[in-house]
Amino acid sequence: MHIERILILEDSKEYSDAVIGILRNLGYTPDLAETVQQARDALGRAHYDLALMDVHLPDGASTDLLHEQAGKHGAPVFIMMSGQATLESAIEAMRFGAVNYLIKPFRAEQLEVALRQLEAWKRLTVETDYLRSQESSEPPIHMIVGNSPSIQMLKQLIQQVGPTDATVLIHGESGTGKEMVARALVDASSRRNQPYIKLNCTAIAENLIESEFFGHEKGAFTGAFQKRVGRFEMADNGTILLDEISELPLPLQSKLLRVLQEREFERVGGERTIKVNVRVLASTNRDLKATVKEGKFREDLFYRLNVVPVAVPALRSREGDIAVLLDYFLNHFTKRHGKALPLVPQETREAVCRNSWPGNVRELQNCVERAVILSSASRVLQPLDFGLTETEEYAKVDGAPAEDFSIEKMEGKLIHAALKKTDSNITKAAKLLGMSSRTLHYRIAQSRSGERKSPEI
Repeated sequence: MHIERILILEDSKEYSDAVIGILRNLGYTPDLAETVQQARDALGRAHYDLALMDVHLPDGASTDLLHEQAGKHGAPVFIMMSGQATLESAIEAMRFGAVNYLIKPFRAEQLEVALRQLEAWKRLTVETDYLRSQESSEPPIHMIVGNSPSIQMLKQLIQQVGPTDATVLIHGESGTGKEMVARALVDASSRRNQPYIKLNCTAIAENLIESEFFGHEKGAFTGAFQKRVGRFEMADNGTILLDEISELPLPLQSKLLRVLQEREFERVGGERTIKVNVRVLASTNRDLKATVKEGKFREDLFYRLNVVPVAVPALRSREGDIAVLLDYFLNHFTKRHGKALPLVPQETREAVCRNSWPGNVRELQNCVERAVILSSASRVLQPLDFGLTETEEYAKVDGAPAEDFSIEKMEGKLIHAALKKTDSNITKAAKLLGMSSRTLHYRIAQSRSGERKSPEI
């Protein structure tokens, strides 16, 4: 995170020239105010990241500005300067928001250290705010579970690639755990203690995605009331994950290519080039080569992202892992929800393992969590608790073979079993059956009347 605009409030030309010289040597271009009123006017006209202010001015004390700016959205950070410093004045300045207090005369090294500390503090503040905003979307489990050969190969590849700074393209079906693979790559890298920023390319409106990537300056477009730092700048010295990269609009693909090649960009509406040191991970559930042939994805960007391709296997190809994941999720969710560990009969376990799970690990995880939450006092889970409605699992209710049941009769059996399981609670039964309460009401009424019409859902 970089400090960009600095306002100096100093009436002594000797000190103002000295401070301006120090700041320019450090790469800053500060503005100067010589009175409290000039500083007040400057803060009203423009946004400043830092105000470096002498305490005593001809028209008053700069601490008045501290009082005025305290709590204001977008207010600068204040560092005070004084040649007549007392402990009481320093405490008062800190109490009203100053982050540092420099006693004149000070050396250039003292000011440089104060600025570096401030940049570190600003970075931490932005990262903390971002991470807090992401807490609700964070996946509940952060490890790759399984012992199948394909998963063992995946773990080995992560250990090989993780410690490098190579760009990685993670691909696999939806729900296979691509985000967890990205997290594992970060944990295996030297950047593990640096920022890790995630951006879902499908979750942001197309007209805002450039601002999300690179940030914007105040007034860059309608609604840009203040400067905003983008995700790449947040991720400086760390890692960024570009989730669902295949959905990135073509106009932005060229700008992303520049970041990958040059590690630099400009904010929307800005002219200053910002350089960053970021490792890029990308993920997709689509065949990017096919997307390139369709003209929807730049070929040069594909090759820049595909330095190290990492394939995440579908759950149906992970022999033996469904049983391992079932036990893992049962233990995890019973602890999370404060439930007793339910019993899973062998026939239920076999039904879960036979299922193809087209939604992969995410689908299995969600089904296990739902089964745990809705488990009754008996704590014996049946296939229906996992959303499995295979004919063979319910055709044995009255000892009759599956061939004796029509679709209508089988549906009636399933509804009856769900209602019995939930003590006739329509809402819970509908959840077990994977339908809305309204649809279930309709099906019950339909079965009683003997009609078969398509319900309005």
